[in-house]
Amino acid sequence: MNTGEPYRLIISGGGTGGHIFPAVAIANTFRERHPDAQILFVGAKGKMEMTRVPEAGYKIVGLWISGLQRKLTLSNLMFPVKVITSLVRARSIVKQFKPHVVIGTGGYASSPVMMAATRLGIPAVIQEQNSFAGLANKQVAGKVSKVCVAYEGMEKYFPKEKIVFTGNPVRKDILTTELKREKALGHFGFDGNTKTLLIIGGSLGARTINESILAGMDKIVDANIQMIWQTGKGYFEVYKSQLGKYDLRKIRVQDFVKEMDLAYAAADVVISRSGALAVSELCIAKKACILVPSPNVAEDHQTKNAMALVEKDAALMITDKEAGAKLVGEALKLLFDEGRAARLRTNIAQLAKPNAADDIVNEIEKLIAVRK
Repeated sequence: MNTGEPYRLIISGGGTGGHIFPAVAIANTFRERHPDAQILFVGAKGKMEMTRVPEAGYKIVGLWISGLQRKLTLSNLMFPVKVITSLVRARSIVKQFKPHVVIGTGGYASSPVMMAATRLGIPAVIQEQNSFAGLANKQVAGKVSKVCVAYEGMEKYFPKEKIVFTGNPVRKDILTTELKREKALGHFGFDGNTKTLLIIGGSLGARTINESILAGMDKIVDANIQMIWQTGKGYFEVYKSQLGKYDLRKIRVQDFVKEMDLAYAAADVVISRSGALAVSELCIAKKACILVPSPNVAEDHQTKNAMALVEKDAALMITDKEAGAKLVGEALKLLFDEGRAARLRTNIAQLAKPNAADDIVNEIEKLIAVRK
């Protein structure tokens, strides 16, 4: 396709893994097709993308931008200044880098970058992971070229003629978890004949899930299972310090699991929040799971994400309020009910969209071709 200079892409998205990992997946797929492509990420200073993106092998520059707090703070008073500064900086980055296409996956930095690109007449694509559109994506939806979505019915947020139903792009290593069982068991030092439970509360952690696991630790240890527990960075030291009285030879507690493909490969059952990316990964990894939707999200969209699976007998759901009393017991019950777990695995696999990153890159390539 490319007969001239290397293609240049700017990709902006961050704040949580739900925005970062789809962005990296798109970048990886584009670079597989175009190894000489120049790809620049733009994130928000101080947010996790400033670490995770370089770890994935890409350059990132940061904007001085953040969201509004719920109470009056100095940060809120500075918000208008941050917005103006970020818009000016984003425009400068776009003009200097001269991208063929700009891609936004949501998050604080995405909005000023996408605004700058569209005002400069550069083709732009937004990728919306959730069933409820994020503010950054809604702000620029009318001016971008394409909107790649993971749920049906998104025309209530975006112009119908721009929508492409692609699903959510996930890290490519998750596409092959079924082939990594032995490697995963070796990595975590686990026994292949012992049931394994994986707990992931999202990239930042989930207080309710963490508290429920800690409260049920006696039951977990007594059940003689193996466990991988991602607490989130903000919770790690607190919970790690409270586990001193337990035999942790079969329990791996981490603030963040980098080898998520191996964690999925080792797991027999997964406890997770039901953010859009988490759900997409669970579908592709074909995992029996219990979803605990976060109640602290817009339009309760995590419950909607979870119910889309529950209604197809592809997952179990426990509400945030019920988790303390039910979560550990239901997880142990599912671990040892192989018939039910197998049914959930079969049904969730049918909802997977493993080609999402390729389909999004196809749309990017079309825009480049038209521009040339």
